[in-house]
Amino acid sequence: MSDKKVWLHSLVVDFMETSTANRMGEKFGEEKMWDRPVVGFANGADPIFAAYKDRSACGVEHWTPSEIFANAYPDEDFSPGDLTVISWILPQTSLSKADCAKSTTDPAERWARARILGEPVNDLLREYMTNTLHKNGYQAISPVLHPEWTRLETPEQIYTSKWSERHMAHAAGLGTFGLCDALITPVGKAIRLGSIVVKVDVAPDPRPYTDIHAYCLYFSKGTCGACIKRCPVGSISKDGRDKRSCRVFLRGPSTDYVKEHFDLDGYGCGMCQTAVPCEHGIPTI
Repeated sequence: MSDKKVWLHSLVVDFMETSTANRMGEKFGEEKMWDRPVVGFANGADPIFAAYKDRSACGVEHWTPSEIFANAYPDEDFSPGDLTVISWILPQTSLSKADCAKSTTDPAERWARARILGEPVNDLLREYMTNTLHKNGYQAISPVLHPEWTRLETPEQIYTSKWSERHMAHAAGLGTFGLCDALITPVGKAIRLGSIVVKVDVAPDPRPYTDIHAYCLYFSKGTCGACIKRCPVGSISKDGRDKRSCRVFLRGPSTDYVKEHFDLDGYGCGMCQTAVPCEHGIPTI
């Protein structure tokens, strides 16, 4: 790993390891919200980014790294190969996963706190990375914090967006998609994801897979399907996840429960990501 790549990797890890924002708070005190990050790199010229524009993937409105970089830096001279996507995984802690694994109908408090209060921590990391790189002379942009980032809905892809963090992580060699549509990674699928685009010359990480579902036992071996049974509203089947019924649960009963029991504004679930063979890593059986 080059010195520059080591530096970029350490920026992500050190921020999450030392930031006081990465704490559960309340009755959980100084307990960390997210475990040690995992980081991957993809080159902006990778053909996979153009492939994401297919309607069966993310859709034509999904940004390539070049498109969002040119939007943010219209006067900057660059080629796609000059750009790097830095993608990171924020793993749920063992305590959050254990609590969620016990749940069958209602959200666990640690998981809900990580979902509601933990994504702002992810945003702080996005801001820290872009600001630090700017100070060191590199142009960088966090696509999901860009004012033109928005969620999208198409007949083929429901509740997608102009920049999919899951697809960026997949491009950076960090994981493949499961039956429930979550990303299965070396640290499991109980995770959050983030990324930035930066004009910097570092080698991309290899993708140790060619199939987008390579790590899912259901797709690779025709076995498992444990996430089907874990969904409290039956939104997962052998055909995949029904995002609409999942969303109805999250925005309705889950949100109500979280407000009433934890006094938080938002939702939590994560049941399809815990008590399954891919909870902690890439499953083998």
